[in-house]
Amino acid sequence: MTTATGTEISLTAHLVRRAAFGAPAWQLEELAERPYEELVESFVDVGRYDRPVEDLFERFHQEYADEERYTANGMRWFFRMINTERPLEEKVALMWHNRFATAASKVNNARAMAVHIEMLRNNGMGNFKVLLQKLSRDPAMIWWLDQQTNHGQAVNENYGRELLELFSMGRGNYTETEVRSAAEAFSGWTIDQTIPRYPNGWYDTNFVYREDDHLHADKEFFGESGDFGGDEIIDRIVTQPATARFVATTLYRFFVADEPDGEAIEELADVYFRSDYEISEMLRALFLSDFFRQARFERVRWPAEHVTYLMKLTGQFTDPYEYDMMQLHEKSGAMGQELLNPPTVEGWHIGREWIDSAFLMERINYAAERLADMETPGVKKLVERLGERGGSLSAEELLDAALYELGCMEMRDSIRKTILDEVGAETAFDTSSPDFSAQAISMLQFVSSCPDFQLA
Repeated sequence: MTTATGTEISLTAHLVRRAAFGAPAWQLEELAERPYEELVESFVDVGRYDRPVEDLFERFHQEYADEERYTANGMRWFFRMINTERPLEEKVALMWHNRFATAASKVNNARAMAVHIEMLRNNGMGNFKVLLQKLSRDPAMIWWLDQQTNHGQAVNENYGRELLELFSMGRGNYTETEVRSAAEAFSGWTIDQTIPRYPNGWYDTNFVYREDDHLHADKEFFGESGDFGGDEIIDRIVTQPATARFVATTLYRFFVADEPDGEAIEELADVYFRSDYEISEMLRALFLSDFFRQARFERVRWPAEHVTYLMKLTGQFTDPYEYDMMQLHEKSGAMGQELLNPPTVEGWHIGREWIDSAFLMERINYAAERLADMETPGVKKLVERLGERGGSLSAEELLDAALYELGCMEMRDSIRKTILDEVGAETAFDTSSPDFSAQAISMLQFVSSCPDFQLA
């Protein structure tokens, strides 16, 4: 389905699943009235939209007003993901949160973690060199990787090593000489003393460069020698072909497919250099590419995406005063992704590793619970639209309608057969029957329980 000048709705749905968090069919139909290139630009050019207003959080959630618990930051983040007009900004921040994994379990400072996520949000779609510069000055990251213990006369290699291995290049693309030189170059990059939070709440922790604690000596780095500081190391990292491929792979695995494709990654790496390391230009090229348009339902939704997608379907948590918003943070954690608290410096293992028996049951049960609630505006609309088809619907027609309304989903034939066998392939559903709402919800729940529902 498409309009004269618009976009085929299945392609629109594909873009919205990746550049945003998915949407029900009635919203996709509105978006599909626009040309595809215009839709892409509306997601990538985030500056044309304001960010959600969060001023009322402190009034309605006074228990979290001083940000003493990092979980409150997770709650806020879900509110933004659900309500923002700049969803790509939030998705990119989520992607970098995994790539630059920093956890509250060690940082133990909710305010610093909030500032860290805001740094990813503010810089994640910008220049990769600037992003690495900001990351290297981020107090939460400094504490997380013990950079505050990196002294000129007692070098700690933690940050220098992870900057190369996990944040920019990947294993096999540097030597121990580069690790040591990077660590030495960042000596003296530290934070000021954290002021105790009582009685007035958290104070900001700030980056500090201590000249007298920096190792001034020649350092060897990718064939060059000099008294490099941290920024000079970053200047050289971003010029490496391995860095271009690393960034391209990170974008591809989050926005395209769980399994990388070499040719597509080389295309994106070329854009990385042609744009002087601009992430937004790489994203624009990615969404306009043929490889993106063809890669549908080839990645597993991350738990935070899954929870947000369900809220987009149900129309919940559009106001900051809804009292049980903390459930979103908790449910995502139960599915394997507690925001602001990744398990290790490697972050979460993505793709099929999101799906084990316990995590899958959490995903299925939560979806079934949310889609059963006729008190939510989104479920009401889903059921109404299913009923508007009128007359008698066969089981297959009702299944197809449910797949469409849930965001133009696709389903394998084997899964379709299983659902139809369960509900009775010969069953007819009267849309005017008092029982139709319950039958429609049952079909929505069947769809949400299948493996294909976990894919974006």
